[in-house]
Amino acid sequence: MALTRTLYVVTHPESRHHVEGRVGGWFDSPLTERGRSQARSIATELRRRIPADASAEVVTSDLARTRSTAEVVAEALGTRAQVAAGLREKSYGIAEGREQSWLDERFVFPPKPEDVAGSEHMLDHQARLDHDEGIEGAETRRELGTRVYAAMDEILARPATHQVVVTHGFAHTFVIGRWLEVPLDAMGWAAFAARSGCITELTEDAAFGNRTLRRLADVGHLGES
Repeated sequence: MALTRTLYVVTHPESRHHVEGRVGGWFDSPLTERGRSQARSIATELRRRIPADASAEVVTSDLARTRSTAEVVAEALGTRAQVAAGLREKSYGIAEGREQSWLDERFVFPPKPEDVAGSEHMLDHQARLDHDEGIEGAETRRELGTRVYAAMDEILARPATHQVVVTHGFAHTFVIGRWLEVPLDAMGWAAFAARSGCITELTEDAAFGNRTLRRLADVGHLGES
């Protein structure tokens, strides 16, 4: 079936905060040497998937680990990476850059289904979207989702047939949600699996305009199980 658009969502590969056991979020952690090698593998795979005669846009979060990844991808595709700060990871406020154990000891988990049983369905979502995790300066799911959706609105408004969005693991869910036209108020419970350095492939067909989640969190190009 002919496609009108293909969107590849890339999560940045291994970064320094991963190997040091630190909280990421807006903490501007660079890629490790392994992460840089993984970025090259991502670029090679995207070059394989995107036809050589097709133009491609690359849009990235403004943090170092995503920008570094996007620059390698853009070079392979013969273009330049564009920056969209709205694609940043969720902010963890004062926890960012600290040891993960510091956050784990203070984190307040969101409500589970049994915690909100009997309430209206929309209120269930709102309780999750607006949940305060107990960390000063941390974003809620709604705050994260609002800016990612806004960034995606701008990206999807462009008449491109092949686009690459380089983002982060938590933000990845909201990029997909926006592609699938899921209202933000219905994203309280949603989570699309992601791994470092994964590629999610989203397509829109020319016949019906259906938006499809074609491949989720593929890491085959990394040569890892």
